[in-house]
Amino acid sequence: MKNKDIIIVGQQPWDTDIGSNCKNIALEMSKHNRVLYVNSPLDRITKFRAKDDPRIQRRINVIQKKEQGLIKIKENLWNYYPDCLVESINWIDNTTLFTLFNKMNNRKLAKSIMKAIDKLNLQDYILFNDNEIFKGFYLNEYLRPELSIYYSRDYMVGVDYWKKHGKQLEPILIGNNDLCVANSTFLADYCKQFNPNSFYVGQGCEVEAFTKGINSLKPSDLLGVARPIIGYVGSLNSERLDIQIIESLATHYPDFSVVLVGPEDDSFKMSSLHQLENVFFLGSKPVSELPAYINAFDICINPQLVNEITIGNYPRKIDEYLAMGKPVIATKTKAMESFADHVYLAETENHFLELVEQAILDNNDIVSGKRKGFVATHTWTKSVAEIYKSIRNTIKIMKYN
Repeated sequence: MKNKDIIIVGQQPWDTDIGSNCKNIALEMSKHNRVLYVNSPLDRITKFRAKDDPRIQRRINVIQKKEQGLIKIKENLWNYYPDCLVESINWIDNTTLFTLFNKMNNRKLAKSIMKAIDKLNLQDYILFNDNEIFKGFYLNEYLRPELSIYYSRDYMVGVDYWKKHGKQLEPILIGNNDLCVANSTFLADYCKQFNPNSFYVGQGCEVEAFTKGINSLKPSDLLGVARPIIGYVGSLNSERLDIQIIESLATHYPDFSVVLVGPEDDSFKMSSLHQLENVFFLGSKPVSELPAYINAFDICINPQLVNEITIGNYPRKIDEYLAMGKPVIATKTKAMESFADHVYLAETENHFLELVEQAILDNNDIVSGKRKGFVATHTWTKSVAEIYKSIRNTIKIMKYN
């Protein structure tokens, strides 16, 4: 698909510290199309609680007309900071009142986005909604795109914040879009319940960034850490990760080091993992530094809890681990079934422990090469090509109806 104008809205802003599917999709789409990437608007509670954060201060400055909100990232790609403040409304229990304020927030955001649309002279644009259930709920109505797409990359309504009103709203939003695309078969099937025009489009990985990391130097904060190393990179979120499995790995293999790279939630901060001498919490690291850490691991893990949040989740980190040829042990879920030939899938805590020795024994250059070859097919070019294919199919259907 070429020479189209695309507007992307979603939960993850361009200045996020973590890897972002939507940013990768925007970069790929901008190779042949004009793309406007819209950050989520600043809400009143965040303005109050995080006013000293430089990123929040920038948003405040844009609202106060002290800074420009439309920034050119590269050829054909712009990032937009909305010049509006929206209300924090998820605490509202009354559905009618929530709907009233949510529509007001959507109207404010749409009015702000229209300024960027006019400035860039976007025409016959496609609206791509990255899992923004609330602030994107009425944007099809207000922005009137030529085509609307809902992108499902997580089962958001399994999370308490989104569950409250999202259980009711997301199915409606999915049905109100022209098509839906998802990065896992589980989520594609979920979307099909509400919109038959739903497609699985796979997931990409920045393979080159990680393959380059194979030659990177060992990070300084790992120099004193004994090998073998069992490692994890990503958010340490107790709603998604099984703390007990990590603790069992550390206690069952006292001669191994367990290295955890990423921000901790309160449950991880208070866990007994911090009392274990062979467990190392290294904190958040820039995305650009992650390959060096993964390169230092002997085994990579993703010990997910199996719940409604994670069951359909496609973890980016699995591709990143495999891109560096590392042996990977992960919890078995529906989304992980397609990795069965290249990842050790554990069904129980004891199975997870057993697979550590197998992963060490099986590892060699041939197996490592197969892992790299497998993940080399998981490109953003391929994933976005599937999105384009679903767009073309949808346009054909719309013409005949």
